[in-house]
Amino acid sequence: MQLDEKWSFVQKKEKHCDPDNPADARRGDNWDHVAVDAEHRLVLATVPGKRSAEHVQELVDDVKRRMGGRVPRLITTDEYAPYKQAVLNAYGTPVVPGRTGKPGRPATKAKRVPPPGLNFATVHKTRSMGRVVNVALVIVFGVASAIAAALGGFTVNTSRVERQNGTDRNRNARKVRKTCCFSKDWDVHEAVGYFTLYSYNFCWPVRTLRARRPDGRWCPRTPAMSAGLSDHVWTLDEWLSWPAVPRAT
Repeated sequence: MQLDEKWSFVQKKEKHCDPDNPADARRGDNWDHVAVDAEHRLVLATVPGKRSAEHVQELVDDVKRRMGGRVPRLITTDEYAPYKQAVLNAYGTPVVPGRTGKPGRPATKAKRVPPPGLNFATVHKTRSMGRVVNVALVIVFGVASAIAAALGGFTVNTSRVERQNGTDRNRNARKVRKTCCFSKDWDVHEAVGYFTLYSYNFCWPVRTLRARRPDGRWCPRTPAMSAGLSDHVWTLDEWLSWPAVPRAT
């Protein structure tokens, strides 16, 4: 699983917002906090809003809920500080420290410790003259051997979620960095963001996921097909008309 944040803005950029104007609370920077299954290119969850530790925690909690509590084989992020605590809060095990035998009142407050099998690494980028010249692995939780096995010969990276960021900017003109199509309403901006990000899973064939048929022709596949959630490319009409909650039969 790869986590990242994607910047956009509503009505005006953050530097032009007035902190004393209540109306500007829903203007300015709006970030998509996004979690992507790097193997299947599936958008697992997204939380739009101001870039904050609270939204990072909401994102990780939502991913855990959608995955039924299962711990991903590997979590990678950039060096944005709130990720470490958010991952520990979501997947960590509460442990009450034992008595130390030293004078003083013993600690009674439980602290969270990473469970076995939780592998979390960050990408440390070294830049020179505005260009990335080196990418290094920083292990936060887990062991190097387990992280290497999960990577399967690749280096730790956030390239899949960053590639998805570029795809979403292409699909949603409101998020292009320099555009006259920027959003003017906070709620509409977030609604369109949900629409493009989640429809991508079922309705957008990804070129690198295509598979060759027995007759030699290429079969297009979406992230949902790659993850085993669907057996065909959905049309937008089919996706929009599908009930959000399955009807009782």
